Amino acid sequence: MTLPDSTPQRRALADRLEAAGALRSPRWRMAVEAVPRELFLHPGVFLPVEGGRWRPVTALGTDEKEWLEIAYSDRSLATQLDGCLIADRTADLVTGVPTSSSTTPVTVVGMIEDLELDDSHMVLEIGTGTGYSTALMCHGLGEDNVTTIEVDALVAVRADAALEEAGFSTWTVTGDGLLGHPARAPYDRVIATCAVRRIPYTWIRQTKPGGIILTTVGSWPYGTGLARVTVNEDGSAEGRIVGRSSFMQARSQATTPPAGDLSARTAYPDTERPTKVAPTLLDDWMPAFLAQLAAPGAQLLRARGSDGTALRYLFDPDRESFAAFAEDTSGWTVSQGGPVALWDTVERTLTAWQDAGRPDIGAVRLHITAEAHTYRIGENPALRWEHRLA
Repeated sequence: MTLPDSTPQRRALADRLEAAGALRSPRWRMAVEAVPRELFLHPGVFLPVEGGRWRPVTALGTDEKEWLEIAYSDRSLATQLDGCLIADRTADLVTGVPTSSSTTPVTVVGMIEDLELDDSHMVLEIGTGTGYSTALMCHGLGEDNVTTIEVDALVAVRADAALEEAGFSTWTVTGDGLLGHPARAPYDRVIATCAVRRIPYTWIRQTKPGGIILTTVGSWPYGTGLARVTVNEDGSAEGRIVGRSSFMQARSQATTPPAGDLSARTAYPDTERPTKVAPTLLDDWMPAFLAQLAAPGAQLLRARGSDGTALRYLFDPDRESFAAFAEDTSGWTVSQGGPVALWDTVERTLTAWQDAGRPDIGAVRLHITAEAHTYRIGENPALRWEHRLA
């Protein structure tokens, strides 16, 4: 395959990443300028269009200039829908849920910089995806220092082909990187290009004391945080949420939204009352993150009633509990059912956060042991959350 010369686009991308503060060192600038992102988008991508549909765009069927504009745009690019559909398999507008993508370069490069890598470090990457981030690290560290894992065999095959064409003789370990035991351990760094509800303790066991793990935590499509933790000699890990981050869920930890008639499922509540805090607060990133800390099994859904009324729900399938919200002229009402009053729990957290001056996500600290994840903001007991693993 004859590739277009994307040298100007790569340099321009490096300039933008530097200006954004994501690209901070010569090592990774050289990698960005050397690795052609367009190679890792083959056979094509899906671009969003109105109505929640996707337009397939293929490398071979697109003008060279347009293809490079897409490849070097500052956005994530979906490369697979519903676990099977790729862009060269359809010419029509389609619906579907992205299950593989090339993450926006500012996020990829910023995470690599946050790992504070040097020449001696051995890196484990969870979630190869397209292979672009793998190629950047192989260029910067040498391919012998990078192990990458991808659970989707078809995605791994395409990533391996792109890595080979880019000149790297590495390969992807196919399997469940959350529970598996990669061939090389322990590692100095672990980086995950997927989101997890909790950092698997397996990752901590595979990381040397003093080593760093960088991953997105949370289970909602938004309101998730980038956790950076350091492994201690005693097998625990501690650190903080270093910023906002959004990745697809690791497939073994992904949650399935409740199906069926949501109104019927919430028709017989145990209690009903006006809310003290409007549920629309969960549209904001930090409150959404806090809701996941307060009720880690809960899922947020939105709908419209038959009369057009805005409806919102929190469901916790494991605890068989729900909170249903309805708005009228006087405000929001919450109806709750099941053994756990979900909104009571979330509302207490949001109120405590507001009383504390609304600290941002970077104030959240995290401590991990084999038994639990513990999050906290300062020393306020109302802003402390323990997620037991058993």
